[in-house]
Amino acid sequence: MKVPQIIAEALAAGKTRFAFEILPPLKGDGIEPIFGSIDELLEFDPAYINITCHRETLKQSVRSDGSAEIHLERRRPGTVGIAAAIERKYGIPTVPHLICAGESKYTIEDQLIDMDFLGLENLLVLRGDKLPGEVAFRPSPDGYSHAVDLVRQVIAMNHGHLAGGDPEKPATRKTAFSVGVAGYPETHAEAVSPEDDIQRLKAKVDAGAEYIITQLFYDNSRFFSFVEKCRKAGITVPIIPGIKPLTTVRQLTLLPATFACSIPKELSDRILANKDDAVKVRQIGLEWCTAQCRELIAAGVPVLHFFPNGRPADILPVTRELF
Repeated sequence: MKVPQIIAEALAAGKTRFAFEILPPLKGDGIEPIFGSIDELLEFDPAYINITCHRETLKQSVRSDGSAEIHLERRRPGTVGIAAAIERKYGIPTVPHLICAGESKYTIEDQLIDMDFLGLENLLVLRGDKLPGEVAFRPSPDGYSHAVDLVRQVIAMNHGHLAGGDPEKPATRKTAFSVGVAGYPETHAEAVSPEDDIQRLKAKVDAGAEYIITQLFYDNSRFFSFVEKCRKAGITVPIIPGIKPLTTVRQLTLLPATFACSIPKELSDRILANKDDAVKVRQIGLEWCTAQCRELIAAGVPVLHFFPNGRPADILPVTRELF
């Protein structure tokens, strides 16, 4: 089932669904821990499962003569294979992430063909991260600088147009991918302005994106304001809130630095007041997250999209309380 249909059914039923994303295992590890994480969350009837995609990174190794060798390596390959394995094992729709970073339009096309052969029909299309040390994002040769161009390629394939094909002679095979994209309630870190960020998001929707999943946030007023701005800009597709419990003192600085999100002073003060009690800190973060989710459910969001980042135990208390 495609995510837009899942969202439509949730809205029609007036019932908020639960979804989450997982990271592929580190290179050389097996898929069993992934299945274990899913098993822990099955009782809450996940609507779909996202599988993140990670670009190559710089790795240094030592040659036999003692000299250093630096090369590019993917630390977490396997996004497409894991998505297919989950759908086959559990029958739950999966949403593999597709990124511009480190890819050309031709390697992206090959990934899309593989996904189509495997029966995968949902995608979350993203630009992806810069390489470590890069001042600004640099696309690969024949690649893309912005996610909107990747959305256009996917939609073109849905109409039978290949990256290297003749535009006058579409391919016989037309794909049928459903495309989601990312939105930023607190503005993308590289955006010129909040207004420009909204217009770039609208461009992705105009190109064919059918729904939006937001970056994580801890102040619901920012989400509601973001949705209002999107609607005023003419963005009418569903907007799904991204949720991640804050459960450690370190995350007070790590999450804002990584995801350009703000931490409400009330939450920060409560955590810092109990910074020497890890159990209490975790409890405060989970209570805050649960309250956040209750308000979002009351507002009628069709899906809550959780980011457990390989730690389902971080969201289990919340899902047990709400679902």
